Amino acid sequence: MKRFLLLSAAALLASPAAAQTIAITGGTVAIGDGSAPVENGTVVIRDGRIVAAGAGVAVPAGATVVDAKGKWIAAGMVAGLSGLGLLDAGGIGESNDSASRGSPFKAAIDVSVAINPNAAMVGNERAGGVTRAIVAPDAGGSIFAGQGAVIDLGADPDPLTRARAFQYVELGEGGAAQAGGSRPAAYVGLHDALAQAEDYRRNPAGFDGRSRDALLTRADAQALLQVLDGAMPLLVHVERASDIRTVLALPKRYPKLRLVLVGAAEGWMVAREIAAARVPVIASALADLPASFESLAATESNVGRLTQAGATVGILSQGNGGEHTLKQFAGNLVAITKVPGATGLDWGKAFATITSRPAAALGLDGEIGSLRPGRRADVVLWDGDPLELSSMPVAVWIDGQQQPLDSRQRKLRNRYLTPTEGSLPKAYER
Repeated sequence: MKRFLLLSAAALLASPAAAQTIAITGGTVAIGDGSAPVENGTVVIRDGRIVAAGAGVAVPAGATVVDAKGKWIAAGMVAGLSGLGLLDAGGIGESNDSASRGSPFKAAIDVSVAINPNAAMVGNERAGGVTRAIVAPDAGGSIFAGQGAVIDLGADPDPLTRARAFQYVELGEGGAAQAGGSRPAAYVGLHDALAQAEDYRRNPAGFDGRSRDALLTRADAQALLQVLDGAMPLLVHVERASDIRTVLALPKRYPKLRLVLVGAAEGWMVAREIAAARVPVIASALADLPASFESLAATESNVGRLTQAGATVGILSQGNGGEHTLKQFAGNLVAITKVPGATGLDWGKAFATITSRPAAALGLDGEIGSLRPGRRADVVLWDGDPLELSSMPVAVWIDGQQQPLDSRQRKLRNRYLTPTEGSLPKAYER
């Protein structure tokens, strides 16, 4: 017998059947694949995967039914790029594993071993509707920052969706600074490292890689072979149009490279070339100030123009905490369609920039980022349009498991919302 539940997180968390088949019915469904929202739709979850989503979807017999009338059923947000789980406080070195300036290893660095699923920021962002994050290291002393990971924000001890999901490289102004002061030096470093990785492949026993004079360690060479073979995407941070063109030319020399552009503030100037090269972009949504010499032509129409040209574009969050505000940026991309002369996105495409498009950039859109059948069941039930600033999640599922919506921030809010004097200071309360 179907059990009709009110939107009670506690009730669902207490129900073992919730982990099997769940039907969320009667809400506006936002699939996250670029399509328009569907009113009065249903989403069916079974064993952690999406079975069906949209209008006219039948409720399976025996399913736990969640009444979503008046609410939105949407794909969870995928934050890219993020430091979630990698640092607690950026300014405190002991809690910050995002950069490794003093390490002899660069490309071989693997952030997945340091992800802390209990980090306070993880709970905050989960409660804000973020279900996955693309976690990237920062470059420190080299153009190669290391290997990033894709994680889920579930309240469990295993956060990894994919370890060693990509290699992150700084070029442009940032790469020049890491390489000694110029862009040419950065490219010499890039080409030499890839050439040494090929040397390692041809003759591992004869490869140095361990002496004090070695320019590349054996571990770094091994990691770069994954990039050269196309087994691992290469995320390249560049902003200037001329830098983007230089990066787009790399596959002529390394045909199997799977490039992803990060930043690309002047991407709109070479939008057709990016689209023709089928290189995805993870870009800032509304950066429109000439904050550096490499972003003099920045415009808030960048994402809209890139998308209009046919490029796959996800929105860049670039932070540690606050990833839930991605929805605000996506909403602004919809809003600027009403600004004369500006190029934004329609609702479906804007929502995809924070769900399926970042996943597609890493080749993971068949697994996460939308409510299409077969994907992992990362679902957020909102009390209104998720791109509206005032809307809030009322329930979150990750891999089909309903998640707690508490966080350190909410506990602190509740603790001091109505303060009462006790016999002991607050620190003694448990």
